[in-house]
Formats: sequence, C-alpha cells, structure tokens
Amino acid sequence: MTILKIDNLRKIYPSFLLDDISFSISEGKIMGLIGKNGAGKSTTLKGMLNLVKRDGGSVEMFGMDFFKHEEEIKQHLGVVLGGIDFYNHKKLSDITAVTKRFYKNWDEDAYQNYLKVFSLDPNKRVKELSSGMKVKYMLALALSHNARLLILDEPTSGLDPVARDDLLTLFKLLVEKKNITILYSTHIITDLEK
Repeated sequence: MTILKIDNLRKIYPSFLLDDISFSISEGKIMGLIGKNGAGKSTTLKGMLNLVKRDGGSVEMFGMDFFKHEEEIKQHLGVVLGGIDFYNHKKLSDITAVTKRFYKNWDEDAYQNYLKVFSLDPNKRVKELSSGMKVKYMLALALSHNARLLILDEPTSGLDPVARDDLLTLFKLLVEKKNITILYSTHIITDLEK
C-alpha cells in the first residue's frame, strides 16, 4: 500500500524554485530525502504538510488528498521539523499536556516509555535542554500517538554519534516491528546507509 504520494510539488520563492518534486513511499519503508543544506528538503516537507503555501502539485497520504482531509490525516502523522521553538520557560510536562489533547490515539504509556528511553525529565524547562534533547523530546511527542507515518526533518542534527546511532536503531525497529513508514530528510548520507 502506498502511504505517501507526492506529484509535481512546486514552491516559488524570489530566489529559489522547488519544481516538479514527485515520489511515493510504500507502507513499512524508510525513505531518505537527501540533499545539501539549502537544497529544498525542508521546503518540500513544509509544502507537503501545508505549512507553506505550495504553488502547485498534489499530496496524498493514506490514499486521501492531504489538503482535503488534513485534520483526519494528521491524526496518523508524527512530524519532527527543525527550527520549531517551544516556550522556553515552560516545563516539558506542560507542553505535553497541551499537545496530547490534539490526538485521539494518544498513548500515555508509550510517551512515558520514550521519556525513559531518551532520558528526558518532564519537569525540565525547554531552555534547560540541549539541541539534541529538544529533538528527542519532539520525537517522544511524535511517537506517542500511534502514528503510521513519521516525517522527520534532519532528526539526527545536534545529536552526538552514539545518540544518533541509537535513534537510527529505533527507526529500524519501528519499521520492522510496527510497520511504520518513515520519510527522513538529511544531508548525512551515512545515517541513511545505516
């Protein structure tokens, strides 16, 4: 089954053109969106998620038009994008309390497990986290509502090599054990080789 299908996605900026992006991913696969910084990986992800207005193209997820069924589809998505800032003075537990209200399938046991796996203290404030710990927190949120498709923008950025390897192992397990599909943008080719 095709989980994600992009046809002719297009975004025009004054000094940048993202043109004719087309690809698809089958269920239970990991696909890498590879390119150097500035190549348009993040713009592609934001365009397909309706976070920036696209200038053309179509996006289907789970066999449905994303732009017509966005709210329903997002119940089955786990998204981690770079450059997302939380309120620096809020505790993780406060942010989680708000976030989990948006998901019908929130799994508190899974969330608590990911806090342990990632060594996250829910009483810490965002400003107390390193870049890598912020990524781990976003992943804990993304993985805690039984998402069928994970869309990850440079998720290993800011992680040390050991943490990066642990995360890549987790991604493989999610695909093998839960049949989750992962779209993963990176400029680190060795991550995708693993």
